[in-house]
Amino acid sequence: MHLDQLRLEGDCPLALPPAGVLRQGRIPMRWTVRRTLVEEQNWRAARGYDAWMAAPAGVEVLEPSTLAPLYRQLRKSFEDSRNEPDAADFYYGEMEMRRHDLKRPRAERALLSLYWAVSGYGLRASRALVWLLGAMVATVLVMMLWGLPKDVPTTGTGGRSTGQSVSQASSTTDPVNPDGPLTRRMTSERFEKSVRVVINSVVFRSAPQSLTTSGTYTEMLSRLVEPALLGLAALALRGRVKR
Repeated sequence: MHLDQLRLEGDCPLALPPAGVLRQGRIPMRWTVRRTLVEEQNWRAARGYDAWMAAPAGVEVLEPSTLAPLYRQLRKSFEDSRNEPDAADFYYGEMEMRRHDLKRPRAERALLSLYWAVSGYGLRASRALVWLLGAMVATVLVMMLWGLPKDVPTTGTGGRSTGQSVSQASSTTDPVNPDGPLTRRMTSERFEKSVRVVINSVVFRSAPQSLTTSGTYTEMLSRLVEPALLGLAALALRGRVKR
């Protein structure tokens, strides 16, 4: 249909998802505000989602495998005209149709579902920031309870004299796991140290601290996950302001 050659100028009043918080069964849902094709509206109404526009009698309801290429061509049309912020709505629609396309491999749909949940396909900065805040809070809590050692490891230096030669050696004590009730580990001192470890891991990428085994693996995971979430939030913001 060569929709990629279509040019949409000015205000294009395409249908929007239902506003507000709606219930799908027992699950409350709030739809992302974006421009949608009427064909997607018809497909979602046919699946039983409330407040979406149902197809008129006798009109065929298209499946996601057919709708994804339509969104892709419209997205390309906006991108070719250097209008990437407005192309974002069609990119979101394309990814939604790919995620719901049962003809695609299950692994691909699972990956798209994770991408959607974490950052709205790299277009929803607020979603990525909420996950980032949650991950940092969880990391701080793990560090307070299990990651920081009971005492600060100490370094000692010893020497030995053999004839006319003198040798020195230094050693550091191994971190000792904290013990006692969990509530006693949640002190202001341990909280401050935990926050410092998390910020260093996510932002400054500084040298590793003296941590327990649990703390070391937690910091390794935070170094992988939390900067990625920060990057997704930055990507979403850039996509909205890019010209």
